[in-house]
Amino acid sequence: MIGGHGGNIYHLARIHGCRPSDICDMSANVNPLGPMPDLMDHLAENLPVITALPEVDAGSMIAAFARQNAIDPQTVMAGNGSTQLIYRIPRALGSRRAIVVGPTYADYHDACVMHGVACEHLICREADDFVPDTERIREAAAGADLVFLCNPNNPTGAMADREAITDLCRALPETVFVIDESYLPFVPQPETISMIRSELPNVLVLNSMSKAFRIPGLRIGFVKAPPPLMTKLAAYALPWSVNSLAQAAVTWLMTHADAVDAFLSETRTLIAAEKPKAIARLHASTAIRCFPSATTFILMRLPAGLDAPTVWQQMADQRILVRDCANFQGLSDAFIRISLKNLAENQRAIDLLVDLCRRHENKGAAHAG
Repeated sequence: MIGGHGGNIYHLARIHGCRPSDICDMSANVNPLGPMPDLMDHLAENLPVITALPEVDAGSMIAAFARQNAIDPQTVMAGNGSTQLIYRIPRALGSRRAIVVGPTYADYHDACVMHGVACEHLICREADDFVPDTERIREAAAGADLVFLCNPNNPTGAMADREAITDLCRALPETVFVIDESYLPFVPQPETISMIRSELPNVLVLNSMSKAFRIPGLRIGFVKAPPPLMTKLAAYALPWSVNSLAQAAVTWLMTHADAVDAFLSETRTLIAAEKPKAIARLHASTAIRCFPSATTFILMRLPAGLDAPTVWQQMADQRILVRDCANFQGLSDAFIRISLKNLAENQRAIDLLVDLCRRHENKGAAHAG
């Protein structure tokens, strides 16, 4: 169940005989600013917590998360990353047929397959920039009891608005909708999109700390669920599923709201500045098509005849890791995804992509001649 993922900086570092930190990893959808320095200092100071077992149910960090989001802590469960919770959901709910709105994260489908749940993909249309069509979802999900919808979506960056999602969930009250909001912190005014305070009885909301705060190695995820569904999830909860440092990180983040808000605001400002520049340069200099994205990453369709494995390899030769999207259901080796970093790294990557496309065009012209 681990074949649906992308870049591996450890493998590439071994090939180049360098440290993983020497690789510019543009395949990982994490904050381009890096982790918060104050948070890292806090974790360093609290390293001794690993000498004892963590809080068995992560109750303190759940309470802090619930307070910050103005929700009932009894409706929140923490996990070893949101992916662990994704794999718990189909089994705990006793699902029989699921719909995955794609192209999207492979683990929604893999979680269903692991637990014997029939699972189908509903692929959003490229002509619509992969924006979810909630009417199509409603029709496809009419016979399903579980729907996975990532919003904003990975790898497309497309996003549906809260009103459209709410109407969809109300239209199918017997279907449970899992709304994955892992990338929502990258969006301006995320509170206007989030479903975390929804009172609908058929809505689960996933939240991840990995991406926005660039701490994926700590594995921190949450699910918010109405009480009847939370009872089902709780029956499959594991003790000590969140490690001590992860719990310390969440408690710090949830009790330093001003610093966190400033950090996320700075992140959004950087994305708003860097993303249009990258897209404009590629559209002006190449035949690459960049799809609109609400997040820090950009899905790209390569020019005809240039495939993702070739681009991946030539970028990797320069110690830049991009995401070959061929293993996303609904995409192909015509697509790559790049997650923005700082100004210098973005410039270097875009320059390489422009050079690759020009060499490809020149090769094609030479063959034609």
